[in-house]
Amino acid sequence: MTRTIPLLLIVDDDAAVAGILTSDLTEAGFEAVRAADGQEGLELFKRCRPDLVLTDDVMPRLSGFELIEAIRLSDETPIIVISEGGSDRDRVSALDLGADDYLAKPFSFNELLARVRAQLRRFGDAGPAVLEFHGLRIDRERRHVLQGERLEREVHLTPTEFAILEALALSAGRPVANAQIAARVWKGASPPSPDTVRVQVGALRRKLEADSSRPRHIITEPWIGYRFVAEPVK
Repeated sequence: MTRTIPLLLIVDDDAAVAGILTSDLTEAGFEAVRAADGQEGLELFKRCRPDLVLTDDVMPRLSGFELIEAIRLSDETPIIVISEGGSDRDRVSALDLGADDYLAKPFSFNELLARVRAQLRRFGDAGPAVLEFHGLRIDRERRHVLQGERLEREVHLTPTEFAILEALALSAGRPVANAQIAARVWKGASPPSPDTVRVQVGALRRKLEADSSRPRHIITEPWIGYRFVAEPVK
């Protein structure tokens, strides 16, 4: 499921701040959901799969730092920390844990809006428009895949198969967890089961591999997920 309007998750135990942010960001053209603490934020994150997270750092039940750690176990969704204190130590801790940006309160809404848009652009446009490997070319903008020594054969993929190939090829040579694939491919929908990912990868292999029972490009990483193997064109 692809969203036309980005969904933002706002996590803050200050109801007044959360309410104002939700209202202002909605008026700016986003969809927004809010959570009153880190634990509720993590539950909403898993359920809604937002495009970006705005979180306070100090909260009951689960802190913003703990929320960042939990999300980063399996997901690369942009995270912006909005902090009351804004100390250098807290800023460094948040960024070290995997936050993408850090903004100390009070801040102007226009500055926050600019940072939100920058993170959404960075995440949405990550990687080159065309991924080129020996014998394989993936055009991400045209959603077009060519294969063969002279790239003479077009590979017709479903949107889900293409999204999985794109996710794996962007991390070529590195293992990609099932949860990471699910978060990128099924963003905005209920997370699929590991069996759903496996079935879709199997369908992709049958179209992409010469022998799907002995794959050369999409390798299974036991208990983790998959790894894309191909020599890039330099």
